Amino acid sequence: MTRYRPPTPKSAPYVTPTGFEQLQQELRVLWKVERPDVTRQVAEAAALGDRSENADYIYGKRRLGEIDRRVRYLSKRLDEVQVVDRLPDDTNRIFFGATIDLEREDGQALRYRIVGADEFDREDHYISVDSPLAQQLLGKRKGDLISLSLDGQTTRYTIVAINYPSVADRRKNSSNAYNGQR
Repeated sequence: MTRYRPPTPKSAPYVTPTGFEQLQQELRVLWKVERPDVTRQVAEAAALGDRSENADYIYGKRRLGEIDRRVRYLSKRLDEVQVVDRLPDDTNRIFFGATIDLEREDGQALRYRIVGADEFDREDHYISVDSPLAQQLLGKRKGDLISLSLDGQTTRYTIVAINYPSVADRRKNSSNAYNGQR
């Protein structure tokens, strides 16, 4: 019996200029540094003989497969993403790239930045544009209230501030930018 898993929904194709550069850098490192190094290690391990009990060979082949999968993913993803490198027309509303200050109903202050699915980072409080919180925030204004239900508990937030990176922090070419329209 096989377990059917429906395909994961496609993530939004948006990425910040910094995120795009990070993805390109990761692809370069995997392709130009890690893959040649692992290939050399696998060749050296294979030269030692009996591959069936050679842990270096088995691990190396497995690592090579992981690298190749990630390289394929990054190559496809970089072809399909749109770099959002300009401010939306209405900076008083929340769109992709915004940094939002929230206040939870218990008074706790929180700050999040809405970024692409490939850029989210819990430590930096970057949330994916596809996340439930980001979906609730998109299009809202300062002072608006939102409610988010997770695990049967509803939490209310007040939007305290909306900020966007300065234009100087963004790329000058805005030909492929997302205009903030949904």
